[in-house]
Amino acid sequence: MSSPLEDITVIDLSRALAGPHAAMMLGDMGARVIKVETPGVGDESRGWGPPFVGPDDDPVSTYFLSCNRNKESLTLDLKSDDGRDVLSRLVRHADVLVENFRPGVLDRLGFTVERLHELNARLVVLSISGFGHDGPQGGRAGYDQIAQGEAGLMSLTGPDPQTPMRVGVPIGDLLAGMYGAYGVVSALHERATTGRGRVVRTSLLAAIVGVHAFQGTRYTVAHEVGHGQGNHHPSICPYGLFSCADGMIQVACGSEALWQRLATGFGLDAQAPAMATNRERVAHRDEVTDALNGAFAAYRLTELLERLDGLGIPAGEVRTVDRVYDWDQTRSQGLVVEVDHPLLGVVEVPGPPIRFDDNAYAGGRAQHAAPPTLGQHNDSVRAWLDDLDATAAREAQRPVPSSDGGPSADTADDAEGAEA
Repeated sequence: MSSPLEDITVIDLSRALAGPHAAMMLGDMGARVIKVETPGVGDESRGWGPPFVGPDDDPVSTYFLSCNRNKESLTLDLKSDDGRDVLSRLVRHADVLVENFRPGVLDRLGFTVERLHELNARLVVLSISGFGHDGPQGGRAGYDQIAQGEAGLMSLTGPDPQTPMRVGVPIGDLLAGMYGAYGVVSALHERATTGRGRVVRTSLLAAIVGVHAFQGTRYTVAHEVGHGQGNHHPSICPYGLFSCADGMIQVACGSEALWQRLATGFGLDAQAPAMATNRERVAHRDEVTDALNGAFAAYRLTELLERLDGLGIPAGEVRTVDRVYDWDQTRSQGLVVEVDHPLLGVVEVPGPPIRFDDNAYAGGRAQHAAPPTLGQHNDSVRAWLDDLDATAAREAQRPVPSSDGGPSADTADDAEGAEA
């Protein structure tokens, strides 16, 4: 099976999550991703835990496993002559470089954008920062929870305006990685026409603002400031979390037709005061919620889900993470893949969220590679570079044919001089 990015080589200089997630997305689509790590230490996320698994003398962070599948690991000291030389060789042969250093760090290591493009004019550079590469706070370090707060997401999450809440995963990092990968693929497509690479920039701030969606226009157009209000939608009602006899259920009534069906099915008056239109229901959300909680109280969760399904009302339960990964629907979508790890053996990890119509595999690969151990591919990557450089040297020495098929004039002159 061919992979969409199988002819692309990516240098992953990034660490933690935003950059590694972007590089992993490219690797999932078939790109060769070479992760460059600090000798003896590696990516910081190798030390993030618990939980750790594997041997006591060489524990493996499950955090690291989450964002580094389909990569090779090469250790380089970028402050040494050897490290800078090997990175220069990698750049010459790569298509993409991913980095999420603080602005200016890569420049100080001797790899400015200008230098990178001197080495390889076709290189696409993805640069991810915390708050942007310029502007009054462009040099700030970026960590996900800080960005969630600064970019407004925490103020929109939580039970009420007084209780801001972080999202349960590092969503700013993940979104920045997703936007970054999207930018890289766009730049690679452009390169097919122009023959030149370019720099793609995004940040945790940009990524979170980029998903404000209706909360953004709610402020910029209507000048209303959104705030946390628990598990109910601020603009649609009923749309949220409700109670039943033995638990909680989510119901999404996104149209008047669905509301009519829901109300009629559970003996409520769809045209009652405060309930006749979505605008009225939003204004009287507590009354609507109480009415539905009362109607649902007679049903157990499984029974209620069946009844709502029969009425054509979108609904669902709230699963814990273990039940998500054990769910046959999750597995049917390729969202769990087996990989063979050098220390852990065959383990299951979350799979890519994309499938193509010509295969049943998740992502762009028939098989996925386990996240690497530190420096696992040092020898193979250096040998690959040696082969490429040797081939390039032979090509450079090959005579350039003239228009009549004989040696070019320059080559002929050189030959005559050598004979003399």
